[in-house]
Amino acid sequence: MTVNMRGQTYYRTAEACSIAGISRSTLFRWLRKGILNDVSHRDRRGWRLFTYHDIRRITEESNKVK
Repeated sequence: MTVNMRGQTYYRTAEACSIAGISRSTLFRWLRKGILNDVSHRDRRGWRLFTYHDIRRITEESNKVK
């Protein structure tokens, strides 16, 4: 379920992972290792909120070939 605040659409962690095609554990591992910067948007419970731009960055990272 998306969250709309001040004209911006935000996605919760599960939605962002589903759109990007990765698991939550992968996302959290990348955040912990610093591969991705942690998001600055959180709801009042402290849960992460991702913009479409954030999800595109996650998707780009998941498509890298090493």
